[in-house]
Amino acid sequence: MREPGPDEPGSTHSAARPALDPGLFGPASVTWQVHGDPVMWIAGVRALYLQALHPRAVRGVMINSTFLDDAWGRLMRTADFVGTITYGTTEAAERAGARVRGIHRKLGVDDPELLLWVHCAEIDSYLGIARRSGLRMSDAEADRYVAEHRESARLVGLDPAEVPTSTGELAAYFETMRPGLEAGEDARTVDAFLRRPPVPPALVPARGLLWRRVASLAYASLPPYAHALYGRSAPAPRRVDLRLTATGNILRSIPSRLRWQLPPGHILKAVARLGPGSRPAPYKLDRRAAILDGPGRAQQSDGGDSTRWRTPG
Repeated sequence: MREPGPDEPGSTHSAARPALDPGLFGPASVTWQVHGDPVMWIAGVRALYLQALHPRAVRGVMINSTFLDDAWGRLMRTADFVGTITYGTTEAAERAGARVRGIHRKLGVDDPELLLWVHCAEIDSYLGIARRSGLRMSDAEADRYVAEHRESARLVGLDPAEVPTSTGELAAYFETMRPGLEAGEDARTVDAFLRRPPVPPALVPARGLLWRRVASLAYASLPPYAHALYGRSAPAPRRVDLRLTATGNILRSIPSRLRWQLPPGHILKAVARLGPGSRPAPYKLDRRAAILDGPGRAQQSDGGDSTRWRTPG
């Protein structure tokens, strides 16, 4: 009688093998697919613009951090944190969360109201930019994404029970916060910095060619009330959607094997840990959304490396 192979039911080898750790979210989550999309860099800058409109939140940043002296370092540390909690092991994510909570306590910026504002601005930006850039996602998947981030809220020191768990709750939260928002001196300092960050002389051309477009698109994607507060107009939302979709198509045309080489390589490490089937790719959401969208609407894709997406709407 043939003995079961190592990966077959009944194999003693399989029983002895430790279970693979998918981390806090795992490949089946919406977060796993969304955070692998290159438009997240635009979303991160949008989140900074939005966060700066909360007077106490931005004051804490300006007083207690090195944002203006080391903005690039801060952006990279934020990207590292998001990458770690999304694609790292459970232990790595918990360790990253403990480190962030410790920094918040040390700097005195662990007020739940401020943490909630920062959290919601990030989640709204990540989700909004992803969808507006053409990533096909059903409303149910969007709600699921918001709910999944009770985990990231917990890691930074929030009570998950006090965090929005759907797009509706997220929108209601922003409505309650709008009366207290303003573009004061600190917010305008952040705005000026994001529009023209200091760079070494050799990178000045790149700042004009690339960064200015990223910052402009991030600002344009803010809600109208934010434009009114900052006092700078923006194109109509439909035009912004077209620009976001075009930008997303260009960025997604860069093969993932190149994009994911950027340090510290969270996605590559996750795929090596969990296997090739765990590769994040927007088409995995698109496939489910197309079922809900009716026949003939599914988008063509090549496995997530150079997918072109429909214009939202």
